[in-house]
Amino acid sequence: VQLQASGGGLVQAGGSLRLSCAASGRTFNSYVMAWFRQAPGKEREFVTAISWSGSSTYYADSVKGRFTISRDNAKNTVYLQMNNLKPEDTAVYYCAVRFGSPNGSGSYYPYWGQGTQVTVSS
Repeated sequence: VQLQASGGGLVQAGGSLRLSCAASGRTFNSYVMAWFRQAPGKEREFVTAISWSGSSTYYADSVKGRFTISRDNAKNTVYLQMNNLKPEDTAVYYCAVRFGSPNGSGSYYPYWGQGTQVTVSS
């Protein structure tokens, strides 16, 4: 499975961005897609995940109410709509895939995209 993330950029605090992550290669009928992020000098952290059907979503407390994950299985693509961005959201955002149930630990995701930089200015 190959993952290609896009949509990052520079935005002012309070602004919005939408990230996309397209999966290609060997895909299966059921896989979880997730977003993680890593800020400079910090460990990678879970942001959000979505089940195969899209009926179940999970968010880190820090982004609840501001970020929305969605997916289009026909396009093998997951989206992350980020609203009301804050400077502390600045990080490289990575999409990841695992087969099975959503999980907040990155060690359970064998497939990763290359990351896209999100910078929020104050």
